[in-house]
Formats: sequence, C-alpha cells, structure tokens
Amino acid sequence: MSGLTQTNAWKNLKKLYDTVGINLNLRQLFSDDANRFQTYSLEFNTPDGIVLFDYSKNLINDEILKELFALCRECHIEDQRTKMFSGELINFTEKRAVLHTALRAPKDAKEVKVDGKNVIPDVHRVLDQMKTFSEAIRSGQWKGYTGKSITDVVNIGIGGSDLGPLMITEALKPYAKGGPRAHFVSNIDGTHISETVSKLSPETTLFIIASKTFTTQETITNAESAKEWFLNAAKDKKNVAQHFVALSTNTQK
Repeated sequence: MSGLTQTNAWKNLKKLYDTVGINLNLRQLFSDDANRFQTYSLEFNTPDGIVLFDYSKNLINDEILKELFALCRECHIEDQRTKMFSGELINFTEKRAVLHTALRAPKDAKEVKVDGKNVIPDVHRVLDQMKTFSEAIRSGQWKGYTGKSITDVVNIGIGGSDLGPLMITEALKPYAKGGPRAHFVSNIDGTHISETVSKLSPETTLFIIASKTFTTQETITNAESAKEWFLNAAKDKKNVAQHFVALSTNTQK
C-alpha cells in the first residue's frame, strides 16, 4: 500500500480526516441537510429494475467526496476499469484477466476478449448449463438413488466458495418460491458437517463441493466426511453421482 499512501490525494484525505472527518456525526449531517439522501445517492434504471447506489450514510461531505475522486484518478482507477472490461490481465499476481464483469454481461454484450477470443458465448453456455441443472433439482426431476426428489442441498466450501453462495442465499430468501433447503459447511472441525447431516436424509440430500482448485484441505476433508456419511446408507459407490456435484475450474480433478 506504500504507493497509495504516498499520493497527494491520500495525504489531503488524511488532513481532511484530522481536521473535518473526525468530527463528522451522521445523525447531525442528516439533521443539517434535509436533502442529504438526494445529494449523495444515485438511481440506475436497468431491464431488471432500479438499482439504488446510496452513499449518504457514509461520513463524507462535498470536500471529502471531491478528494476521494481525486484519489481514484491519481491511482488510475479509470484506466484499470477500462482494462478490466476489455479483458486485459490486470490480476498481476496470477497473470489473469478479471472476468466477473463477463459473468454479468448479457448475451448480446460487447465482446470481452481473452487471448483474442470472445468469452461471452462460453460464459452463457455455462450459465445455461447451471440453470438447466438447478431447475432439474428444484422441479424434482433430479432424483436420488432411491427415486426420491432432493429436499436439501449442502454446499461444502471455504472462503469465497462458502461466503458468496451463503450471502446470496440469505439475501434472496424473501423472493424464494419453494425449492430445497440450503445448508453451508465450511469449518474443518468435524462437528460442523456432523451436525448438518444429522438432520438430513441421505436419500434426499445433494452435496455441492465448491473449490476452484480442488486442493483446499478443509473442503476435501469435509467432502470425504459427507461421502462416508452418504455411503453408510447408500452402500453402492455408483449412487454417489446422484448426490454429489462439483464446482471447480480444475476439470481434471
């Protein structure tokens, strides 16, 4: 972070914090300015509805906001944004493109090229595959080894393979229309997986093993524990395929 803290904008922000920011009180800011929400928020109309960007609840004023933008420009954030959207390898530690933008792009979006290839069609091929699979689970079309539909899905992962799906599941609960119950296991302590499966039936449980590399020890250990629990009831290893699926970029594993 030495480069960031040596910028002029950072030094100016530090001075602002010491002289202004340290005394800001959010309740007082709203009391002093009845239009604070309108001043420090934006709405974006999208095909899926309105997206609200509300930054009025931050300890900022016009002077601080101006200096924050100056910091962004001094750190070349706009250039990096352009490179990200064009598929350049801005993840310099792994020498990879940063393609979460491609995951959110519609099918007819502007090309995002990596090594000269537009990745948007590949992204939507995988998204369509995911949709087909999840609809088969939710509709009851996907059956367990005894012919029963899936009632519970257990996600086994750690870090982003756990927190991301967990956050989305919790955020969208009010909009859910039926479907299986979702459970999340991340702790390598055997108590976590044991307590989770103790309430479930092997006949109607699907395990999702989420690991980018399939080398994460915590995830592999919990997956092996889940498999052992399942086979204690199902016996035949051929039944595993109906109750275990993998999410990974390591297709060979």
